[in-house]
Amino acid sequence: MSAGNAAIDRDGNHRVAGRSAGRDGDTTVLIVDDHAVVRDGLRYLLGAVDGVRVIGEAADGIDAVEQVERLRPRVVLMDISMSGLNGLDAARQVKATHPETAVVFLTMHESEQYFLEALRCGAEGYVPKSAPAADVADAVRSAAEGRVYIHPSVARFLLQNFLRAEHQDGNSEDPYSSLTAREREVLSLIAGGMTTPEIATRLTLSPNTVHRHRVSLMQKLGLHDRMEILRYCIRRGLVDPLT
Repeated sequence: MSAGNAAIDRDGNHRVAGRSAGRDGDTTVLIVDDHAVVRDGLRYLLGAVDGVRVIGEAADGIDAVEQVERLRPRVVLMDISMSGLNGLDAARQVKATHPETAVVFLTMHESEQYFLEALRCGAEGYVPKSAPAADVADAVRSAAEGRVYIHPSVARFLLQNFLRAEHQDGNSEDPYSSLTAREREVLSLIAGGMTTPEIATRLTLSPNTVHRHRVSLMQKLGLHDRMEILRYCIRRGLVDPLT
């Protein structure tokens, strides 16, 4: 069995990624990435995979959550670092409302921090954008079958650091976990450079409501200005420092 086809089910058993069950028809996929050229490439790639059908696209996390509610895809193939609501928080919202929907992250980030955070979000797959196209297809199939796909290039993080990281997390409460879903949305939008009026328009809220969320999240995280918010989001992997 080649490394690119390795998958692990929820009980920890190694299995070979195969085609998703055809009883309910094709595996439906929603593609989420803030770059149109990436979405086009993934649509072309998955269009050539038997038993897989792309039914929609989204350019950010907020749109992704809305599209999942409307289209009910079997798998969401999603980037992590996007403007607005990032992929990690979008995955949390998707899993909260539609736990049957599988999430596979396709990302440029090959790091322990992002990988562990993806696991905590309940993701079924994590694939670096440097991976071969066949690995992306394998990850989608595995996720559709309810199995967790761990790409070989990031599997070492699970083996070497997962238990240590979880132990460290258990020794101190992460203030991010105390934020509400709305506060997390506002946090990501602030880090993305949006003003209070712009956030209010984006989330269909009043500016005063956005301001209250902003004050609350900054108090919970111990932050004092926009620059500290941006640095916090970069350290935690919520935004891409290169965008």
